[in-house]
Amino acid sequence: MSRPLKLIGNAGSPYSRKMRAVLRYRRIPFEWVRQNSAEAMALPKPKVPVIPVLGFVDENGECTEVMTDSSPQIMRLEEMHTGRSVVPTDPVVAFIDYLIEDFADEWTTKMMYHYRWYYDGAIDKAGRLLPLHAAVTVPDEQWHSMTDWVTERQISRRALVGSTEQNRPIIEDSYVRLLHLLDAHLTEHDYLFGTRPSRADFGLVGQLSQLTWWDPEAVAVAVRESSRTVVWTEHTDDLSGLSVDGDAGWCDRDSIPSTTLALLHEAGRTYAPFMLANNEAFDSDTEMLTCTIDGATYSQGRFGYQRKCLAWIREEYAALADADRSAVDELLRGTGCEQLFL
Repeated sequence: MSRPLKLIGNAGSPYSRKMRAVLRYRRIPFEWVRQNSAEAMALPKPKVPVIPVLGFVDENGECTEVMTDSSPQIMRLEEMHTGRSVVPTDPVVAFIDYLIEDFADEWTTKMMYHYRWYYDGAIDKAGRLLPLHAAVTVPDEQWHSMTDWVTERQISRRALVGSTEQNRPIIEDSYVRLLHLLDAHLTEHDYLFGTRPSRADFGLVGQLSQLTWWDPEAVAVAVRESSRTVVWTEHTDDLSGLSVDGDAGWCDRDSIPSTTLALLHEAGRTYAPFMLANNEAFDSDTEMLTCTIDGATYSQGRFGYQRKCLAWIREEYAALADADRSAVDELLRGTGCEQLFL
């Protein structure tokens, strides 16, 4: 019997919640280790200090290897464990799933960051509560110092990640559209690609775990615009009790719900121009990226990781068999996402 993995994370971290939900659904034994706790500090340190950190335990019970980045973590688990996969069996569906997961990870996360660190009520809540996640027994003086440090640091990064007054309508309008798209989907379907969840479901749920349950302004919008999405997010946080029959339960390329494909139009409207502009900023050695989204100018600092994400998804696209790539092209045509692969 394999020893439990270690998942080092924080309940206020969307990617930590994403990976915890994946592990729960897949029924892979793991131990939830709070970031900055004594238990976490005793484990090996990753090369990049970001969460979640997935720790692998050897036959002696020692955690000897750790890795970061939720998407590669998911695929590592696919290699290690059979059953209850989160990758659709049809390669065309799997590619669309991967694309929507990346949209969630790299664009929907802007909504999460914006609603947490732009509005006073959310700033106050996050500043007070996040420093207590490692230990509620932290002395008051240290707690208040950590509160000030976290708040000042995150506010200072708003322009870098896109949360500005100029970008505010773009980000907030995209959030409302996403809620409407999910609401339409959830009137008939439990998950994006069938009767079982995929990477894209968990990618969205990670961000929505904060947007629909944590940050006051974002929660109010979600309850008003899509109560279904609020409850779906809570349910998908723990699907360990969901029955799955082998590889059954996935749609094929010809039966992807139209409401799932509609998400590609939102991705093509926002995520795609952003990712391309970010890539161009590196090509032109420009620190700030600028692009047009919904007829408005969007700008922020460039990010090296998102350049990697674009390269990875292009590699996945290039690796498709010719017939599968043609089928993907047909599904992407007119969504705006096709520009990622030109």
